[in-house]
Amino acid sequence: ILDQQMAARQQTAQRQTQLCRFAKDDLCCPLQGLLQLLLQGLKRRLRVDGVHIGLFTFEWAWRIEQLSCLACEESSRTTKQGTTMSIVFISHADCLKHQMGAHHPECPERLSAIDDQLIASGIAPLIQRLDAPRASIEQLELVHPLDYIEQIQQATPSHGLAYLDPDTALCPDSWNAALRAAGAAIMATDLVMGGQAEAAFCSVRPPGHHAEHDRAMGFCVFNNIALAVRHAMTQHALERVAIVDFDVHHGNGTEEIFAGDERVLMLSTFRHPYYPHSGADSHAPNMVNVPLPRGADGAALRQAFAQVWLPRLEAHRPQMLFISAGFDAHVEDDMGGLRFTEADYAWITSRIKEVAQRHAAGRIVSVLEGGYALSALGRSVVAHLKVLGGL
Repeated sequence: ILDQQMAARQQTAQRQTQLCRFAKDDLCCPLQGLLQLLLQGLKRRLRVDGVHIGLFTFEWAWRIEQLSCLACEESSRTTKQGTTMSIVFISHADCLKHQMGAHHPECPERLSAIDDQLIASGIAPLIQRLDAPRASIEQLELVHPLDYIEQIQQATPSHGLAYLDPDTALCPDSWNAALRAAGAAIMATDLVMGGQAEAAFCSVRPPGHHAEHDRAMGFCVFNNIALAVRHAMTQHALERVAIVDFDVHHGNGTEEIFAGDERVLMLSTFRHPYYPHSGADSHAPNMVNVPLPRGADGAALRQAFAQVWLPRLEAHRPQMLFISAGFDAHVEDDMGGLRFTEADYAWITSRIKEVAQRHAAGRIVSVLEGGYALSALGRSVVAHLKVLGGL
């Protein structure tokens, strides 16, 4: 059922993307608009009149749809050959199969909520969707030791659940999901560094920023954002990168992995005191943490950026920016206790994008972390993507 749901959403988004690309062709746009209006009218008549409209109308509806699809495919080929995509959206159906038990907040419906909001908001046609590959063992070893990777693989059960900690479980499909999540972040890095996309968003699970180099915790198995950063430094020879983490929880895993690495500047806001009860007393000079009290709103986020983050970003001059995009600080997310809104996520994304344009040729990779109020999550991701992609 999950496969069918994911396939249906992807097919809808892909068809809308084709139509949008076709509409961008100045020569064909009037024809496409006419064809689509005719097709919609005929289909509406078919629904209203049923058999009375006859096979003649059905045949013409079919012919118009075929003409439109052929034109769209031609325009799509042209676009792929010569244009850099403004933003790519990377996900995979395997990420929907990762289960941690009934009523667990980190659930497959999170990704479905994002997909539904992309379609409802009308931006699905403007985003290129790609399937995430599986990360290789060698790629995972950029961050995690081999014995830890093998431990996760061996702990994956053939049925039921296997708990890595009280909050984090594996099901039979979790290994593949975790490889896809890590692979998405690495693929996004390659696409942006290769100039094939200006920015990328990875809609994946399990999330990653709590995973330490040899420890799973807080719903996280492999540290996706850390893998992307290490890949950028080792494969693309970047010397200065920045990670921005605005999840409601401190990204303890990412900090543990990069603390003391002067090439990586990590900037975080998070509720404190709160799980995982870290970050407020960090001493590594490359960790720029701004703990927020319960009930803090977007004004606190904006103050943190302007007064604390921005001076450090300007001094560091990152060659690429990575976002641990957790949306569980949203006011509607009961687990979080902060009061951010979609407007706040759009604002912080815009500021991050400005820094990327000044120092990093606009290069940004964003990877989903938390966010458990489904409607708020979907709306917040849409706000984030609209700014990232200039939509």
